[in-house]
Amino acid sequence: MAACEGDVGLTFVVPGDPDQATGGYRYVGELVRALNALGNPAVVRGVEGTFPFPDDTARAALDSLLASLPEQSVVVLDGLAMGGLPDIVERHCRRLMLIALVHHPLADETGLDQTRRAWFLHTEMRALANVCGVIATSDYTAARLADFRVEASRVRVANPGVDAPREDPLEPAQRDDDTLELLCVAHLSPRKAQLHLVEALAELRQLPWHCTLIGSDQRDADYGTAVKEAVARHGLEGRVTVAGELASQAVDDAYRNADLFVFPSLYEGYGMAIDEALAAGLPVVTSDGGALARVAGMAGARTYPAGDVPALVDALVALMAQPQRLEALKQEAQAARSRVRSWAHTAQTFSAALAELTQSNSGTTFEAGWLTLREPADHRARSRELTAALTGWLDQRYRCDGSGEPLAIADLGCGSGSNTRYLAPKIGVPQHWTLLDQDADLLALAKKRLAQLDVPIDAVTADLSAHTLARHIPDKVSVITASALIDLVSTPWLEALADCARDRRAAVLIVLSYSGRFNLSPALADDDLILRLVNEHQHGNKGAGAALGPDASPELKRLLVTRGYQVTTADSPWQLGAAESELQLALLQGWCTAAMEQAPEAAERIGAWLQQRQQQAAAGELTVQVGHEDLLALPGETGHG
Repeated sequence: MAACEGDVGLTFVVPGDPDQATGGYRYVGELVRALNALGNPAVVRGVEGTFPFPDDTARAALDSLLASLPEQSVVVLDGLAMGGLPDIVERHCRRLMLIALVHHPLADETGLDQTRRAWFLHTEMRALANVCGVIATSDYTAARLADFRVEASRVRVANPGVDAPREDPLEPAQRDDDTLELLCVAHLSPRKAQLHLVEALAELRQLPWHCTLIGSDQRDADYGTAVKEAVARHGLEGRVTVAGELASQAVDDAYRNADLFVFPSLYEGYGMAIDEALAAGLPVVTSDGGALARVAGMAGARTYPAGDVPALVDALVALMAQPQRLEALKQEAQAARSRVRSWAHTAQTFSAALAELTQSNSGTTFEAGWLTLREPADHRARSRELTAALTGWLDQRYRCDGSGEPLAIADLGCGSGSNTRYLAPKIGVPQHWTLLDQDADLLALAKKRLAQLDVPIDAVTADLSAHTLARHIPDKVSVITASALIDLVSTPWLEALADCARDRRAAVLIVLSYSGRFNLSPALADDDLILRLVNEHQHGNKGAGAALGPDASPELKRLLVTRGYQVTTADSPWQLGAAESELQLALLQGWCTAAMEQAPEAAERIGAWLQQRQQQAAAGELTVQVGHEDLLALPGETGHG
């Protein structure tokens, strides 16, 4: 389906060409057609690049597409497109209403090594934490999402539909012999397990049958070749046809000619092929892999344990060698046709789920948890000397001011209020805080957590860009402060901050800026590799232009000195021992996600490093030091005291 032009109410985003003939792409295509037929305008947009393990093209394409959409647009991100790109999801989750569409978790894909599986588990968890909600294509997948820390309240289910069943089941073509025609429709891949079907059929040479495998043999070309080689090795060239992808009419003809549908998949998030076969009145033999367990006991279908080739042989023999059993199963399938769900019903269910999930954006769950986890380490690390110097300066300023009015303090990117919680009790003069953040939910959490302080607080939702910074910082502010922020911003942003401070003659206290250094003990050979890749990642665009990363604090110092400020800096490193193992684990995972985004070709090395470090952290054998820097800038004395 090509992307439509014009204003649409709902955008679906899938990787690559939206017209690919797999279950997931067909789900989106049929759903969008049904939504439009119901008067709910929707469009499908494909993004270039390699997925699900994304390359630079994929990252740039998804970022560009989301950036092009109007604010508060409702966007459905296919899990295949978003699962490996949590940083892009995080960048756009506050200006767009993002919904994840999950067919099955990427970490559940067959054939992944432990490194890739762990990487997908972490990246999907991050991505899913930053969407308004998740729509799964089966109850099985919805339940599976609990392992990705997605609350059940944020998950809805919209099972696939099928084309409207024909008035009468497909009548098979007339044949001159008793050969049973078997059909399997799925792209050739290890998860779909067509090799198992070939192995089973090789045990049934004595029975009269022919099998057609329909589906791309190029999505996994190596596996497609292996299937063809297995057919030849078993001498089944005349009995197994590897047909490749076929046009829809040819697929219909294949259903018409078939006597039995066989589906050996090891794992499915739903298994649309089963419903489509039953809608055609075709009996089914399928594995019970993943969501296919739902088929057990279903009229017209028989299941066997996924991956058990002897059990598949037994299931086929029971029907192929006893025609009366196959005929009975066929009658069940034909009687069940009327109970198959339509795409119109799926579209109605999907629309209702969207309405519920977009009522409130809960995309701050992950961030709030991370901020809470790091707060004790933040407070321990901060420079006591710079805090004392600031409070002394504020005391002098308050006495010289003489108005008796509280001194105004602005906390930029305040998050859940950790900076204010630390600093406010240490300031001995009356104070009034303005908390600025683009996330309204985090601001509400900050106000709740700061309620115990006897300090007036205004919480302002603000887009803190270089162009709008001066608009949001109060004119009579005495201190501009921020924590763990400026390493995410660009030089123009710091220039705007320095100009705001100079124009207001305000002190500037910026704490816990990443300095580009971390040390782990015991040391490992690839520590330097991880550090280099993490620091490269720090310079990516974090939503405010090309980030300065470790260069931010020196650059801000330079900018403030040129504006007449006296600037003092101090190291404020995290010191994390066995008691902080949870924070250690979160850091390790975050570092490796960043490293893999910078160097996908080094995934095996990075994964091995992560596994060893995780084992050390879990055993209480790891210590971590992360370099940060605090900066205090005081204006000249003219006009005060």
